[in-house]
Amino acid sequence: MFWQMIKGAFTRQTGKFAAIALAVALGSAIATAMLNTMFDVGDKVNKELKAYGANITVRPKFASILSDMYNDESEEGFEFLSESDALRIKTIFWAHNIVDFAPFLFASVEVNGEEFRLAGTWFNKESDLPTGERVTTGVIGLKSWWHIDGEWPSDDDASAVMLGSEAAKRLNKALGDEIEINGRKYAIKAAFSAGGEEDEFIVTALAAAQHIAGAIGKISQIDLSALTIPENDLARKAAQDPASLTLDEWETWYCTAYISSIAYQIEEALPNARAKAVLQISQSEGAILKKIQSLMALLTALTLVCSALGVSSLVTTCVMEKTAEIGLLKAIGALDAQVALITLTQVAIASAVGASIGCIAGLNLASVIGRTVFDANVEPNVLTIPIAAALALLTALIGSVPAIKLLLATRPAVALHG
Repeated sequence: MFWQMIKGAFTRQTGKFAAIALAVALGSAIATAMLNTMFDVGDKVNKELKAYGANITVRPKFASILSDMYNDESEEGFEFLSESDALRIKTIFWAHNIVDFAPFLFASVEVNGEEFRLAGTWFNKESDLPTGERVTTGVIGLKSWWHIDGEWPSDDDASAVMLGSEAAKRLNKALGDEIEINGRKYAIKAAFSAGGEEDEFIVTALAAAQHIAGAIGKISQIDLSALTIPENDLARKAAQDPASLTLDEWETWYCTAYISSIAYQIEEALPNARAKAVLQISQSEGAILKKIQSLMALLTALTLVCSALGVSSLVTTCVMEKTAEIGLLKAIGALDAQVALITLTQVAIASAVGASIGCIAGLNLASVIGRTVFDANVEPNVLTIPIAAALALLTALIGSVPAIKLLLATRPAVALHG
């Protein structure tokens, strides 16, 4: 009898229940698309933000302490790190989150009677990690926003340099010219504009800078770009004093890609170094990602609210059209709970059909959003389907509440009058 009544309702009010299914489908489609995009595009957006510079700097511990004490960023006279230390940062727990890194050796040199800052680095160097893996990294990836006029030098070219835009003006040199450093001539392969202090630099391969500075196998610092998640209270507590964490807090913090936990693990791998977060960059990255995710969550919530309002209007109309039927059921002894269950079952079935269609459409919509908005492929995440479906069904049931109240308030005598 129960299912016959359900079937009869669908037969008589096919249009209304189709509209309910459509309202739920729209809500679940948007929810699926937004959730799928939030889960997948976060790393892609984070990766794109890495084009704006390193978010962690690794320097010798003593040099970093003096720099903090005296606000002096010069490296001359300070201790060095070993060039091999640059590869050890790819052995930490969060090694795969380190997108790009490059070691630097800084020195003061004299060119045409003027003092310049020399920076030796890796441009695009292939190296074997202690783990047996092979990695290619350097400033070409790390400093991808630099505007280059000419071509990047090779890491094996010990006689080539790049001039920052300001250094080129001071020297009045152009591409193809030569400069002399310590009695040796170097060809200018490129000029670059970085929009910062690097525009004053003369940049060359790390091996060449080590030879000029007399610091073979040494580096001044390592700049790296790591994929991180926004800081929270736990991360800030750990950044102040990791020893203050409880065991559970420690495990959570250490196994989460906070910038502070990545920096801590780097210091574990390089005991004589200090890893320092570049707060302006890391905080900006976290803020941008948080705003994007908040916007998507807001859109999802607003869509579900609209879906609930649509369902509420449609179910209320269905109940009003069946007032006489509801009154008759109550008159022959049906309980309020039984009558309400019939209506809720009808809504649930229509909503389940709509949610199924919406979730499938939402996965395709997420792919479209990824390509058009973020210029990245969004991989389907099956975990979003049950979440979005549950939200859509819950929304439909909540939207049915006003109609159920109207149903429970229906009095048989009034409904059957005339």
